Amino acid sequence: MRSPTSLRRRLRRAALYILALVILGYLLLIAFVRPSNDRDWSLDTERTASAVFIDDLVQIKNVRNAKYRSTTDFDARWEDRNYDLKNLESVWFIVEPFSDWRGPAHTFLSFGFGNGEYIAISVEIRKEKEESFSPLAGLLRQYELIYIIGDERDLIGLRANYRHDNVYLYKVRTTPKKMRELFISMLERASQVAQHPEFYNTLTNTCTTNIVEHINVIAPGRIPFSYKTLLPAYSDELAYDLGLIDTELPNDQYRAAHQINEQAKLHAKSAYFSEAIRKHKLIN
Repeated sequence: MRSPTSLRRRLRRAALYILALVILGYLLLIAFVRPSNDRDWSLDTERTASAVFIDDLVQIKNVRNAKYRSTTDFDARWEDRNYDLKNLESVWFIVEPFSDWRGPAHTFLSFGFGNGEYIAISVEIRKEKEESFSPLAGLLRQYELIYIIGDERDLIGLRANYRHDNVYLYKVRTTPKKMRELFISMLERASQVAQHPEFYNTLTNTCTTNIVEHINVIAPGRIPFSYKTLLPAYSDELAYDLGLIDTELPNDQYRAAHQINEQAKLHAKSAYFSEAIRKHKLIN
């Protein structure tokens, strides 16, 4: 009969063997599975966005402005749009929780211009046809990364009116210089990813981690490491605590006051969709 000490030693050895095999398997995955722009993409991710700068002017190619009838029935429309960086006047943080337990969420940013026009930038998985998201697959180099640049009626309306997820819209407290640097940084990275594909990673290369990286490049250390970026349904709580959300509302009121589902539904087909979702409750 083996002693308890001998049994524990055998179990530890077996655990080390398993760990070694897992590490070896992941290293082989990294070595042999490479990202690509040449796959059978879903209609809503078939094009990549890029930007061309001429002084204060920027032309963004492949801005998505899809028209939805449902989450699976839509016309994927792509446009080229021009923006004058001198007219950039606001940046907004959007949080879309999508689980029964608070933790998983999608986050993205939108930028406002003086003429009442808004352009949203969303870091997502680049889905192939018939593909759906799995957090585990996201660790195993199964999804490429894409920067979707799109109209708010598309990126926000899809989530609020067709997925029926709660959507929270927050104005970010920042300076004109910083918001311009952030916008340029995200456009440059969108162009980079379009030319040099890379993999999404559930822990290290997500919607929220990319936003954090963009901000910390511009303002080093502005957002410290936190589990609230790994569980992005808490990311607005972190942003509130760091003073990044432009509100004077107390902690127990700010979140409910920034939910925009009701206005998004009422003004789904309005030409003033972006203006309408910012005129509700107590948003500053």
